[in-house]
Amino acid sequence: MGRDPPAWRICMHPTPLSLIRIHRRPGHKTQGWLRAGALTVPVALGRGGIRADKREGDGGTPRGSFRPLRLWWRADRLPRPASLLPARRICADDAWCEDPADRRYNRHLRRSANEPGDRLQRPDGLYDMIVEIDHNTRPRIAGRGSAVFIHVTHPAFAATAGCVGLRPRDLRILLAKLSPKTRIQIHC
Repeated sequence: MGRDPPAWRICMHPTPLSLIRIHRRPGHKTQGWLRAGALTVPVALGRGGIRADKREGDGGTPRGSFRPLRLWWRADRLPRPASLLPARRICADDAWCEDPADRRYNRHLRRSANEPGDRLQRPDGLYDMIVEIDHNTRPRIAGRGSAVFIHVTHPAFAATAGCVGLRPRDLRILLAKLSPKTRIQIHC
């Protein structure tokens, strides 16, 4: 009575986060901070900074409020990260459509090795863990940005193409508390 629950119970049934806030680091348009409950960690942002009017290819991280949809991970490189999100393994033919003229724009698709597209199975490890968010999904508007994820960052926090990048350890901690009901606010 009155004792703390065993550690395994805390790990098995984490309290999901209701809100995550991501904002720019003053004086650094491509770096920022992610705040989630007691967690505050550095993040890499898009080379175009945080943009309210996101366009395909502008390198901007979209400003707005989003929800996480799914965890994608490289099962050939690491075990499935703990998460309350639906999860899917990344295979060699998994890609994301970034062509605004394609009816599958901003959606997952399968591509053969000789077809173009943003491959989810990358050699640099940046996509070893990906959180798919609902940016430009309802409605899906051609040219308003695609493949905006939360993923692993470069070791030096180099700018992304418009995503939010975290250190692998920080991303694992965050994943354990993300749920489809978590709200992600990205602001300047």
